[in-house]
Amino acid sequence: MTEKDLHERRFHRAKEEAGFAKDIDHKTPQTEHPAYTLAFQDKDFLLREELRPVRFQLELLKPELLLDEAGIGSTLVVYGSARIPAPAMADALIEAAVDEASLKTAQRLKEKSKYYDESRKLAQLASRCGIEKDGKRDFVVCSGGGPSIMEAANRGAVDEGKETIGLNIVLPHEQAPNQYVTPSLSFQFHYFALRKLHFLLRARAVAVFPGGFGTLDEFFELLTLVQTGKMEPLPILLFGKEFWNRVINFEALAEEGTISPIDLNLFQFVETAEEAWQIIEEFYELDCGLLDPVQF
Repeated sequence: MTEKDLHERRFHRAKEEAGFAKDIDHKTPQTEHPAYTLAFQDKDFLLREELRPVRFQLELLKPELLLDEAGIGSTLVVYGSARIPAPAMADALIEAAVDEASLKTAQRLKEKSKYYDESRKLAQLASRCGIEKDGKRDFVVCSGGGPSIMEAANRGAVDEGKETIGLNIVLPHEQAPNQYVTPSLSFQFHYFALRKLHFLLRARAVAVFPGGFGTLDEFFELLTLVQTGKMEPLPILLFGKEFWNRVINFEALAEEGTISPIDLNLFQFVETAEEAWQIIEEFYELDCGLLDPVQF
């Protein structure tokens, strides 16, 4: 017996077994009944309430395995609104306003449209400095895979010819990945909790642009993880000091004693992609240099 024989697999792989099961020549009441279906091929079984722990595990494992196989060592994560328009589309919102309230909202969104470009520029800078070591790529751009700020981030990576990650979520209304997400790195989640976990497992910097409930949820969970020591500190960059101080009174939280004044140092306000990337470079002692972003 050769060494090869000693080390060869003795059991058929699950994929092979599934093929054997599918190729049954004769059908009987027994083989046609759902109970006879292999458990891992039985969708109705996997979707039972009792199988939720298994679905949690699958939703943890699938992206983790595929990201690891793709050589994703670390990521730059971008959070932000799905409603802020690209600058070229901002005027269309104003023209579509039907009353004073909607006009005011459209004007505010137009003011924030500059952050579409900043998200795109930051992704360009991260992609240009995408270090590769031991077969792993660093600062791969990762977003929620949706429109607006998320689209801009994925788009910036594509500008530089780099792959980019999108972590999409199943919602009651239509939700699809934007066109700039690399297909093999486009993931769909049922559980928000697992999606947020994957945002942060490889994150080495997080850029938080103006946003709504979803952005606030992701931002505050990140703050809580770092504040409580469950996660090591990393650059947390808030774009738009005026916006953030208007919607959240951080100072009041410290004054009320519900957080420590030192907790205000967990994040930094920035206005431009260059400013944000410089903070990331200094934090990790990188020698990429601030390269001029692509003009668009």
